[in-house]
Amino acid sequence: METTQPATASLLPKISILKNASPDLSAATYVIRNETHTLGNALRWMVMKNPEVEFCGYSVPHPSEENIHIRIQMYDGKSSLTALLKALDDLDDVFRVIHEKYKEDMSKKEYERFHEES
Repeated sequence: METTQPATASLLPKISILKNASPDLSAATYVIRNETHTLGNALRWMVMKNPEVEFCGYSVPHPSEENIHIRIQMYDGKSSLTALLKALDDLDDVFRVIHEKYKEDMSKKEYERFHEES
């Protein structure tokens, strides 16, 4: 089943910064649209692997809206945007490796098949 987005949803950027971010972006909250806990938790984990990150947490502000807020605070005035973009690139690399290994294993056809008798 395909879901349809309102026409204005396609005009909004995928990622935006909420008000009250520090001027140097060492602390900021980002909104990532059309995403849920699936990306939120994985992204939080990847951001926290960066030793320059002081704090990272995410929330889903409302269960009926598929948006996540991710808060990143950095040590020494470093850019939280740089940390976010690095984490997204690193996650992309992880997902690419998982996909390649999955395809490789599935091509061997060494898996069990289950057929339910009706």
